[in-house]
Amino acid sequence: MTKTKQTKKNNQKSTYGAESITVLEGLDPVRKRPGMYIGSTSASGLHHLIWEVVDNGIDEAMAGYATEIDVKLLPQGMVEITDNGRGIPVGKHKVTGVSALETVLTKLHAGGKFGEGGGYKVSGGLHGVGVSVVNALSEYLKAEVYREGKIWVQEYKKGIPVKKLKSIGASKKTGTTITFKADETIFTELEYNWGKILDRLRQQSYLTKGITIKLSDRREGHREKDYKFHFEGGIKSYIKSLNHNKTVKNETIFYVEKEVKDGKVEVALQYNDEFNEMVMPFANNIHNPDGGTHIVGFRTALTRTLNTYARTKNLIKEKDENLTGEDVREGLTAIISVKLSEPQFEGQTKGKLGNAEMKTYVEQAFGDAFSNFLNERPKEAEAIIGKCILSSQARIAARTARATILRKGALEGMTLPGKLSDCSSRKPEECELYIVEGDSAGGSAKQGRDRKFQAILPLRGKILNVERARLDKMLANNEIKNLVIALGTNIDDQLDLEKLRYHRVIIMTDADVDGAHIRTLLLTLFFRHFTSLVTNGHLYIAQPPLYQLKKGATIKYAYSDEEKEKIIKELGGEIMEADDVNEEEVESETEEVKTKEKGNKKEVKKPAKINIQRYKGLGEMNPNQLWETTMDPEHRLMKQVTVEDAARADEVFDMLMGGDVLPRKHFIQTHAKAVENLDI
Repeated sequence: MTKTKQTKKNNQKSTYGAESITVLEGLDPVRKRPGMYIGSTSASGLHHLIWEVVDNGIDEAMAGYATEIDVKLLPQGMVEITDNGRGIPVGKHKVTGVSALETVLTKLHAGGKFGEGGGYKVSGGLHGVGVSVVNALSEYLKAEVYREGKIWVQEYKKGIPVKKLKSIGASKKTGTTITFKADETIFTELEYNWGKILDRLRQQSYLTKGITIKLSDRREGHREKDYKFHFEGGIKSYIKSLNHNKTVKNETIFYVEKEVKDGKVEVALQYNDEFNEMVMPFANNIHNPDGGTHIVGFRTALTRTLNTYARTKNLIKEKDENLTGEDVREGLTAIISVKLSEPQFEGQTKGKLGNAEMKTYVEQAFGDAFSNFLNERPKEAEAIIGKCILSSQARIAARTARATILRKGALEGMTLPGKLSDCSSRKPEECELYIVEGDSAGGSAKQGRDRKFQAILPLRGKILNVERARLDKMLANNEIKNLVIALGTNIDDQLDLEKLRYHRVIIMTDADVDGAHIRTLLLTLFFRHFTSLVTNGHLYIAQPPLYQLKKGATIKYAYSDEEKEKIIKELGGEIMEADDVNEEEVESETEEVKTKEKGNKKEVKKPAKINIQRYKGLGEMNPNQLWETTMDPEHRLMKQVTVEDAARADEVFDMLMGGDVLPRKHFIQTHAKAVENLDI
């Protein structure tokens, strides 16, 4: 046996030669491994195609050559994106021997973003693979270039030119139009999300002061929609939008714009009376959710400048300690946008800026201007400092509460909450915690679960709304305290994901109004105080069935009204709602009865009937049903909670859970008609 294995191994070695090396030329690598270039082939990757083409227009605008970008969603999955920039060059490229347009569309790392002679001083395109990747992953793409008084056109299929570039007429305008259709053999999702595109283009419009961006929906089966964004105020307008419906401390939005070596620094900020911060860093219009050197420079200057001003004006007493970074960021809304010629990002996702010089540039430009701002507006400065001092006092109170309740490092030795039914496994990667509404549902979940890897924590009623509560008040709430202890991670700035006891935290509530409210309260808690737990993909929402459909011995479950109708068609027969039928009638629905006709006996079957039960609470299901439908990993449906747009999420949580009633009332009035099944 050993000898046979060794011979086989040697044979395999001998066949591994030069001929075994596969060379992927042109755009083949993109089609072979699309996830390396656009992240995934799901919805996020599909939308990435639009971002790449739009970014080319943004680059033209940042270079001072474009003023408009027009995005159109067309029938049959087509997307058309036009900018009025200079137009992609069409002359013959010396190295490739084909037109510059074809080179840009068919060669990776080809574009006007590399080297001393590049066409852009500042660009969002770090890797130079943008529009060529779009071409590679499109079953059809057409490029129209308006340049040098002519209209140039070339078409492609799956990245390969159909014909050579040709001129089809004359035109005085300049710019580029890219029309493409994503390849359905590559993408698992082909439906574009209007809201996602709208939010992205609005953000880009804020970040590129003075540009006009248009978005139109002309898809089949969709209502025609047209939007146009133009913000002369740039990121100042962005701050105003983010603080809409919030009570602000400084009416005048701080703003500074300064040219630095090989780039530019822009910062805008305003304080509000909330407890959370919203600081959004950008480099070359690319959002950096993991921060970087520009945000480090900003935070350093912010803390130092506010402390210096407060000490100078005797707003902080000599015996009192300085304001901390945590103190000065409470209620802060800020945008830090830097432009630089050679951005260095950590990773392909560009989540973190690494240019060391940007820390100094931002620190100096922002620090000097913010110090002048405070001195020129003493009333607004005093309001900001007052907010920070209040935050400091609350921090000290919270530190005391934390010391008595959740001392750092003491969580491991704490007794787990009495209501927690823990699992036997001690491997966090295979464990999951179900946060369940009420003792009744908790009882069913405890009996129905797999005790090896599933833990159950029932909640008593609705937890505290943490949107307008500081940490000391939160930790006085038993339900929140029990949850923090059960998770094992601590909370807020002391949160340590390495100590997370369950890698899947699952919210499981009833499918009614109260259940939805409890779910929203929990989502607010996790978004505000366990942010990294959410962003790292540990939070889920269970999807219990809405209906049980029973026909004779056949039982099926439906998770939506559409699925219910589909099952009814599959089963056939008459429908009996659960409220209108008793168990005896259901069980005897197929019983044969005898009738007399013309003196002869004839057997007639009752028509088959479908009993439909609407589940309004998890407690209505017995443990076996709850396991089969909602907890069994082989069959359950769960939604993973992600945060794609932090600013939008912040706005929604503030509107739904904040103290201002009017925005919430307006939201309910606007969307009330869209609610199909409201349980009252």
